[in-house]
Amino acid sequence: MEGLFFNIENGYIEALVRGYRSGLLTSSQYINLTQCDTLEDLKLQLSSTDYGNFMANVPSPLSTSTIQRKASDKLYDEFNYIRSQSTDSLAKFMDYITYGYMIDNVALMITGTIHERDRSEILDRCHPLGWFDTLPTLSVATDIESLYQTVLIDTPLAPYFYDCLSAEDLDDLNIEIIRNKLYKAYLEDFYKFSQTLPSPANEVMDRLLQFEGDKRAINITLNSIGTELTPEVKLEIFPQLGSLIPFHLELSRVEDSETLKGIVSNVGTYKDFFGSDDDKNLEDHFYQHEMNLCRDAFTQQFTISTIWSWVKSKEQEVRNITWIAECIAQNQKERINNYISVY
Repeated sequence: MEGLFFNIENGYIEALVRGYRSGLLTSSQYINLTQCDTLEDLKLQLSSTDYGNFMANVPSPLSTSTIQRKASDKLYDEFNYIRSQSTDSLAKFMDYITYGYMIDNVALMITGTIHERDRSEILDRCHPLGWFDTLPTLSVATDIESLYQTVLIDTPLAPYFYDCLSAEDLDDLNIEIIRNKLYKAYLEDFYKFSQTLPSPANEVMDRLLQFEGDKRAINITLNSIGTELTPEVKLEIFPQLGSLIPFHLELSRVEDSETLKGIVSNVGTYKDFFGSDDDKNLEDHFYQHEMNLCRDAFTQQFTISTIWSWVKSKEQEVRNITWIAECIAQNQKERINNYISVY
């Protein structure tokens, strides 16, 4: 029934996103990119795709960072255009997408501040989709209480800081704990909101966010091996999402990667993510599975979940282009095919 009325509010947006999706690089286009000998050749090949003349005014010589920045800018411009056209639940949905980038920016600003890095340099590294007006003032905070009261209380992240206000000194470990607590609260809140959306959006977002929960649980476990992080703290920062929830207690007590592999292998989806025969590492397996989920999301009609899928697919495309450009620049052609393409 919802499909009858979907196009009234969101038909144009869905058509726009599907148009952007059709502009994603295909396997044959990636093959053409890998045949390039110089970055100028790569620029020429990209000009015949949906990227067009996105680097028309860039002077030579080209650098990998310039290509990455220009490709990313195209994504941000398209995202912001969609956001400017959205209303009601779609606008809220797109706000939720930006909250994850806001959390990363907050953690980056605080970490840079305590290490006395130049503020303008830190701000340049902040993600454009996670920008908010009071972000530059984060550098004045000396503890989490003042950070909350003076800066974050008026941002969308304020509710997620509720469980973080008891944190002590702002050192590297505590900042990472705070970041993961924020992500946990954010993902669980996003999931709760996504389940209020009409079908099939709620079903697609269920799969996508459940995977995000599992991915964070695995990464937290792996990155905390050999650190001072206690099992109790790990349990506090594992998102309550995903197929690994029954194994959270076991994951919190993991002390080596082999034990982690044994636990994760209990879930069929992830059994080949560790120690497979191919050249992919764990991160590559995560990206590959995420892209498969995003590709499948486009098989559904009358759903705003395609926006999340398009953003993630576009981010992967930028990573692929950057990887190919880096291999060309460093003359590492034997590794140039280690990109991830599903379209």
